Amino acid sequence: MATLPPRVVYVVRETDFELLLARHATRQQARFFLDTRGQTLATLESSHDRFRLALQQARASAPDDWRQTVVKRTELDRFLFAPDDIVVALGQDGLVANVAKYLDGQPVLGVNSAPELYDGVLMQVPMARLGDALRASFVGAANYQLRTMAEGMLDTGERLLALNELFVGHRTHQSARYLLTLDGQAEQQSSSGLLVTTGTGATGWARSIMEAINLNMLIGPEEPALGYFVREPFPSVSTGTTIRAGKISGSTFRIRSQMNDGGVIFADGIEQDFLPFNWGHELSIDVSAKQLKLVWA
Repeated sequence: MATLPPRVVYVVRETDFELLLARHATRQQARFFLDTRGQTLATLESSHDRFRLALQQARASAPDDWRQTVVKRTELDRFLFAPDDIVVALGQDGLVANVAKYLDGQPVLGVNSAPELYDGVLMQVPMARLGDALRASFVGAANYQLRTMAEGMLDTGERLLALNELFVGHRTHQSARYLLTLDGQAEQQSSSGLLVTTGTGATGWARSIMEAINLNMLIGPEEPALGYFVREPFPSVSTGTTIRAGKISGSTFRIRSQMNDGGVIFADGIEQDFLPFNWGHELSIDVSAKQLKLVWA
């Protein structure tokens, strides 16, 4: 029986040019909007053209008989990945985190579409080597890391997966109030929210926090451990600051909300994709059984 050739799924995000056109409907209106602010449409259009060229080059890297499809970041929650798909995230590091939670072992090849603009910490497949990396991924010969992911599970059964970090707090600048439990120790807290990070996330948002509080916490990207940081914990007669930062390995991090309204949980900086976290609900955060299979070339 004949088998289908492999499918490459190219994951992209809308360019700034596309987003501007979607907001202003026509090029003329978009140009007028930018002109009145001393900016030019040509700059965004040139960047858009460079990205389209990079996508064309990435698609040409796949063997001619392989199947292909392009998925925008905003379509990921509606797209059905097949078990044998090979995923190419083309653009910035954030795309890898965006797609990770929708996968279950499929290899991900990160390609930096603009090395002069983006650091590309997770985009470790150069465009020139993409074709070889695709073929190696298909036969199981690619070099890869199994990167740890975090999982937050609510007592309602809802869950969130994160490659970088989970944030728990209030959706506004109000203080977040909750009961925090770790390793048998419990503490009432009021803070600006808390962050639970993986080793991958420790190079991003969590890194900024560590630099601010002068704490160097080493977590390997494949290490089955998480780090936590309570942001600006406030001491009072009813709240403490003892549990404020540390490493979680083999323990479950539990948080019970004491926020009547506005409590949220979101993953990897995607604020609009949140779970409500209001009074009485309990969240457990652990290392996920899922891992990201990130290809290196």
